This record gives sequence, C-alpha cells and structure tokens, in this order.
Amino acid sequence: MAYIQLEPLNEGFLSRISDLLLCRWTCRHCCQKCYESSCCQSSEDEVEILGPFPAQTPPWLLASRSSDKDGDSVHTASEVPLTPRTNSPDRRCSSSDTSKSTYSLTRRISSLESRRPSSPLIDIKPIEFGVLSAKKEPIQPSVLRRTYTPDDYFRKFEPHLYSLDSNSDDVDFLTDAEILSKYQLGMLHFSTQYDLLHNHLTVRVIEARDLPPPISHDGARQDMAHSNPYVKICLLPDQKNSKQTGVKRKTQKPVFEERYTFEIPFLEAQRRTLLLTVLDFDKFSRHCVIGKVSVPLCEVDLVKGGHWWKALIPSTQNEVELGELLLSLNYLPSAGRLNVDVIRAKQLLQTDVSQGSDPFVKIQLVHGLKLVKTKKTSFLRGTIDPFYNESFSFKVPQEELENASLVFTVFGHNMKSSNDFIGRIVIGQYSSGPSESNHWRRMLNAHRTAVEQWHSLRSRAECDRVSPASLEVT
Repeated sequence: MAYIQLEPLNEGFLSRISDLLLCRWTCRHCCQKCYESSCCQSSEDEVEILGPFPAQTPPWLLASRSSDKDGDSVHTASEVPLTPRTNSPDRRCSSSDTSKSTYSLTRRISSLESRRPSSPLIDIKPIEFGVLSAKKEPIQPSVLRRTYTPDDYFRKFEPHLYSLDSNSDDVDFLTDAEILSKYQLGMLHFSTQYDLLHNHLTVRVIEARDLPPPISHDGARQDMAHSNPYVKICLLPDQKNSKQTGVKRKTQKPVFEERYTFEIPFLEAQRRTLLLTVLDFDKFSRHCVIGKVSVPLCEVDLVKGGHWWKALIPSTQNEVELGELLLSLNYLPSAGRLNVDVIRAKQLLQTDVSQGSDPFVKIQLVHGLKLVKTKKTSFLRGTIDPFYNESFSFKVPQEELENASLVFTVFGHNMKSSNDFIGRIVIGQYSSGPSESNHWRRMLNAHRTAVEQWHSLRSRAECDRVSPASLEVT
C-alpha cells in the first residue's frame, strides 16, 4: 500500500478553513469546491445562509484575516500554500489563484457581515398542488361567501346586552357602599345556616334600614311619608315555594327577627340562589317592590353560617304576584253535574297589616254572559297559605257545557268594610289565559276523572280585558 506524504499545513490555510467553517457560507452552484471559492464569480445573490451568524466575530479571527492580507501582498515563491493531495486535475490550482480567491471570499464575507440580517434568509418557493401538466395553473382555495340581508343583521342583535337592567353584571363589581350611593334603596340584614342533621336551610330576616319613601303608581295611596315594608324569601329558580314576613307599619327601619325553614338537600341548596325581596304594603293600591338582594348559596359556607348587611338593588319585577290557587274539575255527563274542588291556595297577597289575610274563594257559574249561580268557601283567619278542601257541584246539562264559564275570585275577609280583592281567574268558554283553557280542555277529554291544576291569580283589570265573563260578576 502506497502512502502519500502530506506537507505540513501552514497557519494561513488553517485560518482560512476556520473562517469558512465558522461563518458557514457556501455557494449554491458548487458546494464541492467552495473551500477555495475558485469555481465561479459569486455575487450577493449567489450566497445562501445555512446557519445563524455568530453574535460577534472573534478577535483572533480578525487578526488572522489582517495577517492573511499582509501575507498575500508580500507573498513569495517559497511560501506555497499547501493543499490536500488528490488525483483529480480539477483540484490542482496555483498558489496565486488560491490566495486571490481566498482574499476575495474573505472580503465578500466581511462586506455581507456588515449588513447581516437579524434572522436567517430562507428561500421558500410557493408550493403548487394539483396534477403536473404542461400548462401549470396556480390553484387557490375558494372562499365561500354568504350574502347577508338586513334581516340577518338584526337577527344577531341581542337587545338584552344593551338594556338598562339593574340585574346586569356591572352590579356584581360594585361594593355595597357604591350600590347604596347609586340606588339609595336601603340595606337588609339577614343570615343563613344549614342543618345537616335535619337537612333544612334556615333563613333569618333580621332588619332593614334607610328604606326610601313610598311611591304611588295609581295615585290611590294615602300615606306618602311612611312605608309598610315586608320581605318575601325564595330559593331560585323555584319562586313558588316562597316565604313572607309580617308587615311592619309606618317605618323606614323595620325590625323583623323572623326565621324560615326550607326542606332541601344540602347539594341542592348549594345550587340555589337566595332571593330576598323587600315590598311595600298598601291596602288601597297595589303593593310595590322596594328592592331585592340575591346571594348564590354556592359562594357562602352554609354549614358554618353567617349574617350579612346587603344593599338593595332595583328589581325588574314591578308587579307583585297575587298568589296561586289549586283547583280540581270533574264533569259527569250522565248526571249533568260539574264538580269543583277548591283544594288550597298559597302565597296570597297580604291584605291585613297586622295578621296577614283572612282569605276565602268565591265561585260563580256564568252561562254565556249571564250569571247563574254563586258559591263560596269559608274564610281562614290570619294566613296566606290556606287549605280548604271544599267541594261544590253545579248542574250543567251537557249541551250547555260548551257555553259555561267558572269565575274564581279570592277575597280577604273584612268585617269593618267591603272584602279586599286579592286575585281572579276564569275557566271555561271565556278563559282568562292559556293555562285556564288547558285545564278546561283536559277536563272535557277526561270524562268522570278529576283533573287538578295550579293557577296563578290575575288582577281584576287583566281578567276584565280578556274575558267577558269577568265583567258579569262582582
């Protein structure tokens, strides 16, 4: 085996090789001969960056470059730069050509390094998808455009985002002092605690203060200087099973000190929201809502309990609920009898300041637009959740049943003056609402079977507006 003796490499060649490797420049056309830079006349467009630049050229490299330039200018025939031995004739170059090409490469590198970019230059050509053919056509993805009409624009409009509802999210970011100064509706003191042993939630309504003066919506209120406040308590979203405190007469700083219990599992209680609504009682006009406080029970420690002073905020519910009535209807075609059961009522509007209400129900049969028969239940003292369980029967032939209407009116018994109106509904030919019509239709389809249903009481004006039968009774 023959060995080729290599000549010792001088320091100038090592500096040029290290200069090339550190800067990592190469020519696009011939990367095989670029260590000599003698293949072609490179320009700035022919230089490609293969890697990041060093942050700063090392001082020893700059010194090596200056020494190389000086050495090239005084180069003699005895100083022949050494190149690796190779059998290929393309690798054989003179010392003068190598020196000149190395110097030109160093000069181009220095000039490009002065305007070195901040990030590597990457030559990326657009990728064309599709079948290769003689005539290339760029394929662009089609954009599906939909034409919008004015109706589509307004359909996306959400009015509740622009409403001035006091229940909006901005109230959640205000402190109680800011709410009190903004609305000036007063504050309410209450407490909550859950009993794990008996599985019930206790809500204690303690007192209120700084309530605003009363407001009369219909001009029938007599005392405009003092309020008659009371508090209604419920666990949202269930507003049917609510509780109600007594009425405190002529005061803006009422003290209630009343406790109410809700039979509810602990996990279900954590999903509820406690709602306390402060109302103003007035016997001669409709009750008005002063303000409300809502507390999500998931945000409080129910087992440990606690009490709070909360500022009242306005309520969107201006109309006070009049209560609910549970009725059962049954018709016997063979006997021609219409049977009515008045079972119970709950959360009736309070008509007496001192003892709640003494409610009773009046049932009146109207045939067409003529009052035929009137019956009524007994009155129960001092309650707004009465249990009656009383039955009444009316003689109605089957051919006259389609023209019959039943008017149910709830009154508060008053021995000194006329009875206080609480609420009314009409079931039959001239029903006062969809719920009443549905109950009557179910009774007609279920022969000899009693049909029960809860009904929300309506005001006298509302019933008179939609039902002619309501105008025929007192």
